[in-house]
Amino acid sequence: MTTTSSPAPATARAATPPVRRRASFSRWRSRGGPAAVVLALPAFLVFLYFAWGPIVRAVVMSFEKTNMVGPSIWVGLGNFTYVLADPLLPRAIVNTLWYAFLAFVFGFPLPILLAVFIAEVRKRSWVFSALAYLPVVVPPVVSILLWKTFYDPGSSGTFNTVLGWFGVGPWPWLNSVHSAVPSIVLETTWASAGTAVIIYLAALAGVRTELYEAAELDGSGIWSRIWHITLPQMRGVILIMLLLQIIGTMQIFTEPYIFTGGGPQNSTLTVLLMIYDYAFVNSDYGAATALSVLLAVVLALFSFAYQWLTRKWGTD
Repeated sequence: MTTTSSPAPATARAATPPVRRRASFSRWRSRGGPAAVVLALPAFLVFLYFAWGPIVRAVVMSFEKTNMVGPSIWVGLGNFTYVLADPLLPRAIVNTLWYAFLAFVFGFPLPILLAVFIAEVRKRSWVFSALAYLPVVVPPVVSILLWKTFYDPGSSGTFNTVLGWFGVGPWPWLNSVHSAVPSIVLETTWASAGTAVIIYLAALAGVRTELYEAAELDGSGIWSRIWHITLPQMRGVILIMLLLQIIGTMQIFTEPYIFTGGGPQNSTLTVLLMIYDYAFVNSDYGAATALSVLLAVVLALFSFAYQWLTRKWGTD
């Protein structure tokens, strides 16, 4: 008896992966691959030279003793040893971390709250968006000098005048070891919150409206909707913004440099201020680049650890 084999089930045929045809070099060449490489090569080389060239040069300079005028002397790890032994470095690190912590506690939640408020207002929300973004339009140096007049420690200062109406003050603000860093945090929060507000408003536009409608039908209040709907839907953006803020606050320079110059009593001395002093006060560019490389390595390691720890929470 002759038997015929039955055809394979459809599921078995579907499980067989399709065979992909490998692209050959001749096919890539016939489609204009070499011409595309030739056209892209100049732009790639220019980007490589201007973007990565200074980074490579800085890494090499961190192992040299140089003032950018005379010949460079190879010192190996001498610059790193010198920088790490500087007695001001621990103080600068503590001040930078203290500033980053205050900026996180007071400055990070504020743009989120403003964005949620503007989104809830709905009617003429563009007015509030413009007002929130207005400080960003002001040049940073101009805003710092403006706030420096506000922080005048005398009784005629703007903030002290307001405090005087309530029988308080005058407050030393930038002249006090305890209030200098919080004063800088207040100004930087005012100056930079607008950008974060616009980003959060864009993220809020992507939140599904049916979730709010279902929550309203269930009788949920505004705080319940924010906590259970808004923040979970925005957590990916919030995580990225938090990382960017931490990196930015660890590189604070302009505000303490113009406000206090690192004083009083080194209470606002930051890591970038030390780099500036090494390079442009002491003319020791090797030490400045060594500290810059150390800061870059620390921030890179922190970024990798942060991304690894938050990858699941940001995508769930």
